[in-house]
Amino acid sequence: MSADDRLRWDRQHAESSGPEEASSFLREICTGEHWQIPTGRALDVACGKGRNALFLAVQGFDVTALDVSAVALSEGQRRAEEKDLRITWLEIDLEKDRLPGTGYDLIVDFNYLQRAILPQIKAAVRLGGFVIFETYLIDQQKIGHPKNPAYLLAHNELLNAFGDFRVLFYREGKFADGREPSFRAGILAQKLT
Repeated sequence: MSADDRLRWDRQHAESSGPEEASSFLREICTGEHWQIPTGRALDVACGKGRNALFLAVQGFDVTALDVSAVALSEGQRRAEEKDLRITWLEIDLEKDRLPGTGYDLIVDFNYLQRAILPQIKAAVRLGGFVIFETYLIDQQKIGHPKNPAYLLAHNELLNAFGDFRVLFYREGKFADGREPSFRAGILAQKLT
């Protein structure tokens, strides 16, 4: 990622409050009756201001949260301190740097698609661990941001990407998630081999 991209993300995070509530997809999985995700070490990829990291910490996870924006991480840390939550915040450029460590019990990735790190995510989750991933579909181009196909999933792309995991839940379509409706795909997958 270029210095200009980093500055753009810092500026975007400084100018917008962003949603404070965790993703509804994450909340449904972690607090619903259908799946039991045991607490442990969690990694939040491209965490922004940390809404999902904060939620996971409240649930009892030991969370490491990554983002390229120092502004976003600073705001996330401030919010965590207000709630007396301990989260490790790391400024990482995921286009250049590798994910930190392995053996995570849970890895979450929301609204960030960089196909090159999918193998890293799969390698960083421990055997028996889980991945929760949700981002925009190619159909999103018709109704709003983002429009660049490099950041949009093809139909069934996310499902196929985790074909070597046990897929516990998958959805694809138009969802509201407490905001304007958007086209998204989401998956809960468990590493068994």
